[in-house]
Amino acid sequence: MEPVSGRDENGVLRRPTIKDVATVAGVSRGTVSRVLNGGRWVSPEALQAVTEAIQRTGYRPNNHARSLATGRSNSVAFLLTEPHHMLFEQPIFSILLRGATEALAELGMPLLLMVAGDAEERRRIVDYVSGGHVDGVLVVSSRTSSPVIRALLTRRIPTVACGAPLGFEGRIGYVEADELGGAQSIVRHLLDRGRRRIATITGPLDTPGGVKRLEGYRSALGDRFDASLVAHGDYTREGGRRAMEELLERVPDLDAVFAASDLMAAGALAGLRARGRRVPADVAVGGFDDSGLAASLHPPLTTVRQPLERIAHEVVHLLLDIIDGGAPAAITLPTTLVERSST
Repeated sequence: MEPVSGRDENGVLRRPTIKDVATVAGVSRGTVSRVLNGGRWVSPEALQAVTEAIQRTGYRPNNHARSLATGRSNSVAFLLTEPHHMLFEQPIFSILLRGATEALAELGMPLLLMVAGDAEERRRIVDYVSGGHVDGVLVVSSRTSSPVIRALLTRRIPTVACGAPLGFEGRIGYVEADELGGAQSIVRHLLDRGRRRIATITGPLDTPGGVKRLEGYRSALGDRFDASLVAHGDYTREGGRRAMEELLERVPDLDAVFAASDLMAAGALAGLRARGRRVPADVAVGGFDDSGLAASLHPPLTTVRQPLERIAHEVVHLLLDIIDGGAPAAITLPTTLVERSST
């Protein structure tokens, strides 16, 4: 369908303008401008009218012109502070990337993917974003990323983290899943299934997930907690397999294991198979994330679902609010226990 704006005097289809949108919506150009810049001080009726007019006219913002007028780039960075291969091996990172991209696309803003796997890459990226090439940064990492966050704060770059940034909780905004409550729910599920020797494979203890999921495991067990049933992993499949072998050597009569990520749970399943242990007949296995991998494992994995898509959308909106002058905020979203046949 040809845009409402029509053609110019030479018969050439012209690009729709804010004026065209305002005419179709029956509002002022100022109202259209406010909608395009975040919708503040716009009534719900006007917002709906402008949104429909944008769709009808086919209007697309001129981001270059807007950047010149506001001094902003109208783009943000998705900064993954992990080795490059983890973007492909750890499913949660790609889900967060997709969700953030979709949230920004709804606002007509691009997302720049940056991966900093070592100190030199982190330094170059911080220098780049400090040059005004992006308006803010979404920091994504399994670890605390304290050097990056400290550098971004020092340079006054709007920053929001996916997950609680240990040591910086009061200084930057973040969105997290209820790590502690999720871990408690899966350990209680194992207890309800009659398991009594429940081990855990933790994430790294310099990560919020490693710390909080271990705390949830320990608090759910209460007086039953036994330090010999704790092995430390690194959020990788191979790390989960090694930790499972360590646990079986140390506590051969264990009857359940909670791995603090689905990827480590996949490694634990491989370690149990190698020892001839049946799942769940001999050992029940639970994970954390439900990023897509869990349902494909054999047997399908009982796990804790993080609302990853919603986390991605929330961090985008938090960051845009901070870019507009808002104060940092923290959001904790509930998790869900997903029961499958591994328990």
